[in-house]
Amino acid sequence: MARYTGSVCRICRRENLKLYLKGDRCYSDKCAFDRRGYPPGEHGQRRGRKISDYGIQLREKQKVKRMYGLSENQFRLFFARADRQKGVTGTKLLVSLERRLDNVVYRMGFVNSRSQGRHFVRHRHFVINGKRVNIPSYLVKVGDVVEVQEKSRKIQAINDSLDAVVRRGVPQWLDLEKEKMKGIINAFPVREDLTMPIQEQLIVELYSK
Repeated sequence: MARYTGSVCRICRRENLKLYLKGDRCYSDKCAFDRRGYPPGEHGQRRGRKISDYGIQLREKQKVKRMYGLSENQFRLFFARADRQKGVTGTKLLVSLERRLDNVVYRMGFVNSRSQGRHFVRHRHFVINGKRVNIPSYLVKVGDVVEVQEKSRKIQAINDSLDAVVRRGVPQWLDLEKEKMKGIINAFPVREDLTMPIQEQLIVELYSK
């Protein structure tokens, strides 16, 4: 399945939730979700129809998949990996998604969105434990040190994002050293660290059919 290349603001409106896919714009008065908080399309403002249980489960899966910018095949692989692990499958899924490198550099504040994180990771702007990594789906481990590589520290987009990190905040499982442009993975995230309204059990029920 090809990656979605249309307007990401339509995604937030379709999922009826601000997913912060456009970085700083999502915090401004230009945010399309705040201005038009109804589904996109010519029938978007009509009274909502009743949704089946399957439809509710599907929407939850689509929401999380789009939040992290994954294709259907990528998302299925993450779910299959979580399903093989011990513990609560839904929680394991979300923890794995949070450990992706493109998400980690976003959480640390080096970039203002996950899509920008994917772009910068692919272009080798980050190093982990001193080694360049250009795989957005790379799963970080506890103790890993993620840094902006030396030649990339003057990139305006990275510096602008770090200047705005106070507004977004850095999760407790990460430690950011802003002046050194590096961060450390202190621990894996726990369910309480994920503050977005996600009902992961619905995703588990969908894939268990």
